[in-house]
Amino acid sequence: MPITKEKKQEIIKKIAGSEKNTGDTSAQIALITERINLLSTHIEKNKKDFVTQRSLIKLVNQRRKLLNYLKNKNLNQYRELIKHLDIRK
Repeated sequence: MPITKEKKQEIIKKIAGSEKNTGDTSAQIALITERINLLSTHIEKNKKDFVTQRSLIKLVNQRRKLLNYLKNKNLNQYRELIKHLDIRK
C-alpha cells in the first residue's frame, strides 16, 4: 500500500517546515522511513514475498546513505531527526 499524497505532505511539512521543501534531506529520510515501516508490516504477514524483501533492503540502504550525508553536513539536525523518527534503539 503506497503512501497517500496527503500523508506525504503532512510528513514533509512536519519535518522540513514547508510542503514545498520536498528536496530536503530530512524530508526524504522521513518519507523513506514511512515506506520502510509499511513494507516491514507487509513482510511480517507475507514471509515469502521476496521481491518486497529486496525492495525493503534497497530502501534501508538508501536511507543509510542519506543519513550518512546528513551526519557529515549537520550533526545536530541528524541527531534531532533520529530522535524524532525513533530510528535507533
